[in-house]
Amino acid sequence: MKKGEKRKQDLLKIAYDMFLSHGYENTSVDEIIEKAQIAKGTYYHYFKSKEQMLEEVIEMMIEREAEAAKQIIEMDIPVPQKIAGILSSVKPAEAEMPIEDALFHPENALMHNKVRKKLIDVLTPLLSEVVREGTEKGIFECDNIPERVRMLLVISNGTFNEGTFSERDITVFIDTAEKILGAEKGTMSFIYGLIDKSDMETDE
Repeated sequence: MKKGEKRKQDLLKIAYDMFLSHGYENTSVDEIIEKAQIAKGTYYHYFKSKEQMLEEVIEMMIEREAEAAKQIIEMDIPVPQKIAGILSSVKPAEAEMPIEDALFHPENALMHNKVRKKLIDVLTPLLSEVVREGTEKGIFECDNIPERVRMLLVISNGTFNEGTFSERDITVFIDTAEKILGAEKGTMSFIYGLIDKSDMETDE
């Protein structure tokens, strides 16, 4: 790793730690600069703003989670468990939620969309590899696997990460996932346990 890239990664690590301990909103650029013991000009050489730094901190988190997902792919476990493991591995840890929550502020809407696209781009090839394994084992029956996986990820994100949803939404999503992948009914029911239901509304 080149010296400049190492300096940038060191700054991201400092920002990550400070966002966790103090919160994104309560951490200033000046405090990051002081902690890193660098000149202000050095900071702005690497980052145009604190918002850009937040985006890159989250991308760093996604890349680390992707490495964990790749290890799951190599495990000798059933395909549904691999899918569940990958989806769970790319969720922020509880301690990282203050960083993730900053994306939902109105002023960070554009960044939120960029990070969401990055996550889908990272997840699609990983999940596609597992779905291909599933088709070889007769669990799924489908073609155009990357496109199907991406569609499921887009639907999932729009349904469960963009506002409230209901029990019926979960049921329909699981049914949709099974149909898109050509799986028998009940194959994807494990998804129910992976969904954060804190925003779930009560069915009328």
